[in-house]
Amino acid sequence: MSAPGFTNLNSYSQNSTPNGGAAPPGQNGPAQTYSSMYPPAGYYGAPPQQQGYPTTTPGHSAAVPHKSPITNSSHSGVYYHNNQQQLLPQHHVASSPYSEQRHPPYAPPGSYYGQQSYHAPPSQHPQQPRLVPVAAGGPGAPVYPIVSYPTAPGSSQYGTLSSSQSTSRPGAMPTLMGAPLHQYSTSQPVSTTAVQPGYSVAPSGQLTPTMNGSTGGDTSSSTTGSASPVPNSYDSLEGGSYPGITTMTKIYRHVCFLAHPSLQPFPNLSQLSAALGGLSGVPELEVEALRPVNLLQERNLLPPRPLEDKIMTFRCTLSSIPHTQALLNKARLPLGLLLHPFRDLQQLPVITSNTIVRCRSCRTYINPFVTFLDQRRWKCNLCYRVNDVPDEFMYNPVTRSYGEPHKRPEVQNATVEFIASSDYMLRPPQPAVYLFVLDVSHNAVEAGYLKYFCESLLENLDKLPGDTRTRVGFLTFDSTIHFYNLQEGLSQPQMLVVSDIDDIFIPSHDSLMVNLKESKELVKDLLTSLPRMFSQSRETHSALGPALQAAFKLMVPTGGRVSVFQTQLPTRGAGTLQSREDPNQRSSKKGVQHLGPATDFYKKLALDCSGQQIGVDLFLLSSQYADLASLACMSKYSAGSIFYYPSFHCIHNPAELEKFQKDLERYLTRKIGFEAVMRIRCTKGLSIHTFHGNFFVRSTDLLSLANVNPDSAFAVQMSIDDSLADSSLACFQAALLYTSSKGKRRIRVHTLCLPVVNQLSEVYAGADVQAITCLLANMAIDRSISSSLLDARDALVNAVVDLVSAYKSNVSNLQQSGLVLPAAMRLFPLYILALLKQKALRTGTSTRLDERVFAMCEFKTQPLQQLTRMVHPDLYRLDNMSDQGALHLNDTVVPQPHLVHLSAERLSRDGAFLMDCGNVFYLWIGKCCNEMFIRDVLGCPNYASVPPNMSHIPELETHLSERVRAFLDWLQDNRAFSSSIHVVKDDASAKATFFQNLVEDRSDSASSYYEFLQHIQLQMAK
Repeated sequence: MSAPGFTNLNSYSQNSTPNGGAAPPGQNGPAQTYSSMYPPAGYYGAPPQQQGYPTTTPGHSAAVPHKSPITNSSHSGVYYHNNQQQLLPQHHVASSPYSEQRHPPYAPPGSYYGQQSYHAPPSQHPQQPRLVPVAAGGPGAPVYPIVSYPTAPGSSQYGTLSSSQSTSRPGAMPTLMGAPLHQYSTSQPVSTTAVQPGYSVAPSGQLTPTMNGSTGGDTSSSTTGSASPVPNSYDSLEGGSYPGITTMTKIYRHVCFLAHPSLQPFPNLSQLSAALGGLSGVPELEVEALRPVNLLQERNLLPPRPLEDKIMTFRCTLSSIPHTQALLNKARLPLGLLLHPFRDLQQLPVITSNTIVRCRSCRTYINPFVTFLDQRRWKCNLCYRVNDVPDEFMYNPVTRSYGEPHKRPEVQNATVEFIASSDYMLRPPQPAVYLFVLDVSHNAVEAGYLKYFCESLLENLDKLPGDTRTRVGFLTFDSTIHFYNLQEGLSQPQMLVVSDIDDIFIPSHDSLMVNLKESKELVKDLLTSLPRMFSQSRETHSALGPALQAAFKLMVPTGGRVSVFQTQLPTRGAGTLQSREDPNQRSSKKGVQHLGPATDFYKKLALDCSGQQIGVDLFLLSSQYADLASLACMSKYSAGSIFYYPSFHCIHNPAELEKFQKDLERYLTRKIGFEAVMRIRCTKGLSIHTFHGNFFVRSTDLLSLANVNPDSAFAVQMSIDDSLADSSLACFQAALLYTSSKGKRRIRVHTLCLPVVNQLSEVYAGADVQAITCLLANMAIDRSISSSLLDARDALVNAVVDLVSAYKSNVSNLQQSGLVLPAAMRLFPLYILALLKQKALRTGTSTRLDERVFAMCEFKTQPLQQLTRMVHPDLYRLDNMSDQGALHLNDTVVPQPHLVHLSAERLSRDGAFLMDCGNVFYLWIGKCCNEMFIRDVLGCPNYASVPPNMSHIPELETHLSERVRAFLDWLQDNRAFSSSIHVVKDDASAKATFFQNLVEDRSDSASSYYEFLQHIQLQMAK
């Protein structure tokens, strides 16, 4: 039984929309309304009346107020370019380690073991050939589709092969995403060895990956055939794709399905299991996932390696879907998806075709999990409608053969990208347009960011994503607004000053946003002179609001990206803000005020920007309160990004300066998509009711993303409206339609397939503890804004109480006292305790309001891997590393030290420990650390000589230095933004930050892990 006020990380929104349908108008709804982004909703995927959890509406006080649902995410909408068909160029793919579909860390449910995975038969293929279209016979000859597969060395053309010997998790089970479940009702022999040219199957000892990758170049598009009706509004556009998603087969406990093209259908999981036959050890995996763990007795919960060694694109909180909402409620776990749709990929099949094949009923894109009834008909895996196979789809561009629709790339890959035609556009694709809005007030000059911004942009000017049409502009502001005429032909840039900030106008429409190629020299002149122009400024006021209004007017004709650099609280004109922070309340345990915006000015402006395809990114470099809760709205509702440097100073804080420079380089050069929309579809019977992330819901279920970038993620909550008892599989499809920086409309489509189960034990065995924690964090952030921070914290604690109680009463047969959970969820209480100690949700510890708000923003937008490290950092001991279990990458040996529990009792004063917090590394050096380690790694003769603010690891030609740097580089390779490193001495004041991350220990304001378990036990007894 739960304590009062704890249950409602579980209450739900009354408006559940079937099949990813729309949320009611007003919930983050149409552009003309500005109702709260946080409507009432509950924590676990069903409407309140279905769950029987108490609910309240925001605005009414109650023990447990509602959580706010965001909106629905069925996605349709795609634009694309209609050009003459050309040979699709070989794409250069940015090298990225994010090429693996990740799944929950522990073993999946029993029902799925032995049933779920489709393994491709062993076979090997040499280097994949580049695919070219069959030559047309003449003007009337049909144009065949083109497929491009960028192939990295040592990879399958569909993705990097993952060895079965790679790091596995306790109770791990093969996770297979993206393989075809195509099947014929007519009898055909099952082929177990043949591999068609152009398709590579993992060698024995390797699992077969599904493909995804990052596209570098752009390809020509072709007209779309009858499968896609011409849309007349955004609502009728259907599309989805992420710029580079790699779904890799790996040994995870999560189970998706991967099947060889020629495998026959398996109507149920039992037949599938029997057909696979090769899943040795599956019963043991199930046993491990369900092994009862008494948390009060078990001290070593962490696996030897991090649960997540690769990043994924599409992850579900439950890798086996309950067949009814009642079973989901009984499990007391949330059902939802975590998406990273536009992430960088190493490989991605890009398809140019006359026909994009989609279900005529629900508009699902054809994918590996559809069923081919015969060569002319296929059944949709979401709505089960039978559709005709278009004639063009009978041709396989990979094998250049006819009559094998089930071997087409679209049904061989869980992630594909289509080049779309004019049917998927409402206007011609826009060029890449970048506007930089720069604070040049006295505060900004003192911070010194402008010089480093101009230097970075000068260095990366040629690397800005775009083509010959790319346009740029600059706008600076203090108490007035300064425009810059960069029109080709001028001898030097001209500054135009507008001092009437109450009625902003644009002094010149033609010369302020200029073609980068034509005006590059003027742009360089401006960037060289800007820091000097304002170096003596004494203007202390900031007219940010009017500057944003001017930026909006400049960008309306085209859309694009606005990059805002701000260093203080806006004090002039529209959008003026007052300080709302009381420094005396930073450590309060009574809740936190002012987590929401002080004005709707920035939200309204963001909605106007979103409607004109303008995304706003914010860089806040301020050592004083700047009301980020209000300013963040302009990025939140325009699908922008937020960067925050709370103590930035170019001289006094070199570590923060280095982070700013690295972030800015990544920001300026990373891939970008313009005028994007996204929709998520799911199997009939499931519905999506709440979204998390930066976006605007334009029309009930269509997510409007003015800009989309590879570093932002989204989360959705789902409920089960109708029984799935007649289905053995549940499928989800996300479609992202965007304009590339080269001006091509593209549709990236991701499809995920999971088993449906009817036993509670199977639901628990397939629970993804990391995904569940991160989804609950998103829900808690909403609750803290719509209700209160204390309410959100209570709801998180109650989520643990409910799970332990449900497992004890429904599954566990053990009568022992203590807290018992299945092994798959054994880290859940630890993760929740760690979450309660994060800046976003902690109380009793001094936390600046802007830093708390920024932490909340990160939880809503960061990819799962990054969030997991933020919540529960990885700790390793480095001074005693060995080569046992090391990775051998090229000529480099990468040690793999074991994880250490986040507790001071696990530290040793004669050791050196590395803490990986996602965006920062801490290297803690004990007072008695081996001098050889200090000398060989840090280049200092002894402990006393290690400088107090060391923020780099020198490149020394010693064996130990090479190993440590190889390990750090390997950790860095898995993330988009470079992480800074701080060397922390045992006696340094900086060690307080390090010790704050030891989440298992007691602090002044928070309990230890053992005390937290005792609190949970006490709550269960009430």
